[in-house]
Parts: sequence; C-alpha cells; structure tokens
Amino acid sequence: MPRDKDSEDGRAAKRAIAVALSYQPGQGPDAPKVVATGRGKTAERILDLAFANGVRVREDADLAQVLAAVDVDSLIPLEAFMAVAEILAYVYRANGAPMSRPDGAAAPAGEAPR
Repeated sequence: MPRDKDSEDGRAAKRAIAVALSYQPGQGPDAPKVVATGRGKTAERILDLAFANGVRVREDADLAQVLAAVDVDSLIPLEAFMAVAEILAYVYRANGAPMSRPDGAAAPAGEAPR
C-alpha cells in the first residue's frame, strides 16, 4: 500500500494512498482515467473494494503520488502513461485476457497496448 507522511501534532503519521483507474479499450478515450482517489481510511476502503471484487492491485508509491493529484474522472497525465501501460500489461497477462490496441486489433502476446 503506497504511503505518504503527513504531520500530525508534530509527529509524522503514515497514511495510505490509493488510486483506482478505469480503462476500457475501444470504449471511450484511448487512455485510462482516474475514477477514485483517497488517503487514509478512504484509501483503505478503495483497497478493500478492489480486493473484494477481485481487482488486481499494484503498489507503486511514486505513481500513486502523481495520480492522486489528478482530478477524478480525468485522464491520466502524459507523464504517467508509461508506468500505467506497464501495469495494464501486467494485469492483462495475469488475467489471461488479450490486450487490444486502440485500432481494435488484438495486440500480440507480450506487447503493451499503444
């Protein structure tokens, strides 16, 4: 679980950060969008929902920091594309699902969506 440090009564407290992304190849924008972000208890709730629904979770503190700053229902920023593409490729491989390219063709095994 990615964590950041906040100052609380002069002490550093660790709080979880969670970001949920949505990506539907061929159904809308050709980029993932941020659908939920949260810190602390909200982050824990996001993670609980993900685990309860079989959604794969990936820990990346730096990426979580970048994506947590994005408005909900906004596309991910350009600087996050490569990291998110690697995560999506991992998820597709782990789920055994074929990846699709924006042109609708299936991507060859091992190739990340373009």
